[in-house]
Order: sequence, then structure tokens, then C-alpha cells
Amino acid sequence: MKKILTALFVLAIIVGCEPEIKKEETKTKDHFPSELGKVFEKHGGLKKWQSNKTLSFNKGKEAHTVDLQTRKTIVNAPDYSLGFDGSDVWISKKDSSVFKSDPKFYYNLYFYFYAMPFVLADSGILYEKIDDLTIEGKTYSGFKISYQSDIGTSPDDNYFIYYNPETYQMEWLGYTVTYFSKKPTDKFNIIRYDDWTEVQGLLLPASITWYKKDENGIPTEPKGSPVEFTLPLLSKEPLKASFYKKK
Repeated sequence: MKKILTALFVLAIIVGCEPEIKKEETKTKDHFPSELGKVFEKHGGLKKWQSNKTLSFNKGKEAHTVDLQTRKTIVNAPDYSLGFDGSDVWISKKDSSVFKSDPKFYYNLYFYFYAMPFVLADSGILYEKIDDLTIEGKTYSGFKISYQSDIGTSPDDNYFIYYNPETYQMEWLGYTVTYFSKKPTDKFNIIRYDDWTEVQGLLLPASITWYKKDENGIPTEPKGSPVEFTLPLLSKEPLKASFYKKK
């Protein structure tokens, strides 16, 4: 099924303390800080990202396809299919016993990790400058990303993006998870982004690695093997709405 869907596309957590927030914040005519705008430009630019309508990538045996405008999503694997049709999150009835995660939590989880940093320019986001992150003598600049109360199923989630202040390339991502507790938390996980590949002029991650942290919240060593992404595809054409319907 994965090969068929890919062909169709071609055709048509770790504990720590939340970083301290700085009060200063620089804005441009855009809704995001000017420094973060430089990060987007380093990765190919928002204009180029927003000119695309469909994104597809594989994570292991899963084929993920996303409508970048509506965020309709479908995830196909040999033993299950799930997705979001624009109104409801679904999982095929015959596959529900095979898939062990919560479909509402999982269906767009890796899209957000894969589409960094561009998803941090979505509407409804609030930005705050945070303290630099220093790891083994190297310092990274950062911003906290939070959401307005009416955005998404977990508006209390926060992201913390850290980038090289000289090149503006993204290198670390911290994030909290509030989907299950429905309560804000200062405990966060952190991922290293140091393996990028160019996809039609945009820098997208070829792999990401979760890291352990020390008592001060500083990354120390990989938590496990990297999560690899393959077969990246971007299209300026949207797929039909029926493509994202329950199978």
C-alpha cells in the first residue's frame, strides 16, 4: 500500500526545567521575530515553503502525506492506516487493534518534527526570547513558542527552538507534552537537529535524535538511535480530499 500511495503522490520524554524567558522581543512586519525570520531564510524561506501544497515523507515503514494548507493527513503502514480528513481523526477499524498509540496524538506528531522550523510560523503562535543554550562550549540562541488558547488540541504545549547564532541554522528543539494531562508543564524533551537534506530548495531533516539531559536541563548524550526520514516529496498541487478519507 505504501508504494501505491507514494506513486499516487508523485502523480497528482525527558525531564528538566523550562528555560528562563527573557522580556526583550524583536518583531518585524511579520508576526514572528526578525531573528526567527533569518532561521526560516536559512532553511529555504517561508515563501518557498508556503508555495507548496503537499508534503510526503517516510518514517520507517510509515508513509506520511500532509496537505500543507488544510493539514489533512494520512499515515499508511503495512499493518494500519490513520489520518485526519479535515474534520475527524480516524483509524481503520480493522487496524485499530494493531496500532497501539492514540491516533489523535500521533497522526501529526512526526509532521511537526519533520516540518521544523517552518511550522513555527503558523498563525496563533506567541514568541518569547529565551536564554541561550550552551552545550560543550557552543552557544545557541533560542525562542519559546507558545499557542493561543484556541489553537489545536493541546494549546498548552510549548516548543523551544535553538539555532546557531552565526549561521541561523536550527540545531535543537525542546518541547512539552500536555495532550494527556491537559495541564501546563515545565518538563520538556529535547531533540538534536544536525542532519539536514535539501528538498527542492528547502532544508528538511534527514534524521533527528532525542537526547538525555542533566539536572540543569542540558543535553548530554543520545537517548537512542536517530529517527530517520526518507523519500521526501513536495508538490505545488493538492491531492483530492478523498485521498485523506478513512480507508
